[in-house]
Amino acid sequence: MHTNHFILVVALMAIFGLGVVGCDYNDGPAEEMGEKLDQSVEKAGDKMQELGDEAKDAVDQ
Repeated sequence: MHTNHFILVVALMAIFGLGVVGCDYNDGPAEEMGEKLDQSVEKAGDKMQELGDEAKDAVDQ
């Protein structure tokens, strides 16, 4: 009984693992647009942080 349970767990892990790996390669247009939007927001946030740091440095001098 213990061996059958172990085999079942391993088989389920393999099935779910393959399903997750397979999903990464089939990005649709909405997924790609979302990723581009995320990148743009991240770049804007980095730029705002940089500008804030420059303003703080200017005030500190």
